[in-house]
Amino acid sequence: MPGINENARRRRRIVRLSVFAGVLALAMAALGRVSAVDWRTASHEPVGIAPDAALTPDAIVQVYSARAFGWRGWFGVHTWIAVKPENAQAYTVYEVIGWKLRAADTAVAVHQRAPDARWYGSEPELIADRRGPEASLLIPRIDAAARAYPWASEYTMWPGPNSNTFTAWVARAVPELGVDLPPTAIGKDYSGSRMVGSAPSGRGLQLSLFGLAALTASGVEGLEVNLLGLTFGIQPLDPAIKLPIIGRIGASRGMDAPATTIPNEPTR
Repeated sequence: MPGINENARRRRRIVRLSVFAGVLALAMAALGRVSAVDWRTASHEPVGIAPDAALTPDAIVQVYSARAFGWRGWFGVHTWIAVKPENAQAYTVYEVIGWKLRAADTAVAVHQRAPDARWYGSEPELIADRRGPEASLLIPRIDAAARAYPWASEYTMWPGPNSNTFTAWVARAVPELGVDLPPTAIGKDYSGSRMVGSAPSGRGLQLSLFGLAALTASGVEGLEVNLLGLTFGIQPLDPAIKLPIIGRIGASRGMDAPATTIPNEPTR
């Protein structure tokens, strides 16, 4: 019996080491995108995801995420929302930038920039896309929600409020966006002292303890568990699993941009 128990323990150790090695390999592959070394020279060039505003008359709303700068990118992402009203010649981006508080009384930035620009070298990922008349209706609501953000004068990298708390706040106010924020969007589950509310997408339900622990159930997010900012989850409707550090693994997110809205869509 002692020999059998010892063999069983060895097998369990081998399995644990194999799982750890696999997770580490996936994490290193995912983090290969975090390449910026110096924030002063890091690229902010657009990557060609967003349509050219000057050549696209229709309204557009897009939500992006990109690995955070420096060591923080190992664990989390920065997210933002870009809008272009009908016939507008430029995009307006809504985001929270922590260092803005050094010179202003708000971390909320509402400015014109390329919506698909690299975030200090990290390539952005499109996580929501709405266009045409639907987008036109959403843009004023996005603007109002962004300007009503209750933690504009606060910024805490972990567990929030931070840039992902801001994006989740707007998404909750505009659930038609259907934003499925990545599990690496640390801060998305922060809701202040409110313990029961809607999921970050604005659909479904979330129980949250100051963003340090949370349980989310939604048709958009699926089922997620947050422990100390680390999110684990599964989305059975749009098959995917969600892991800390690595992010979302599975089918591409369903994004409902109508194919007929922008025929022969130009890109940069």
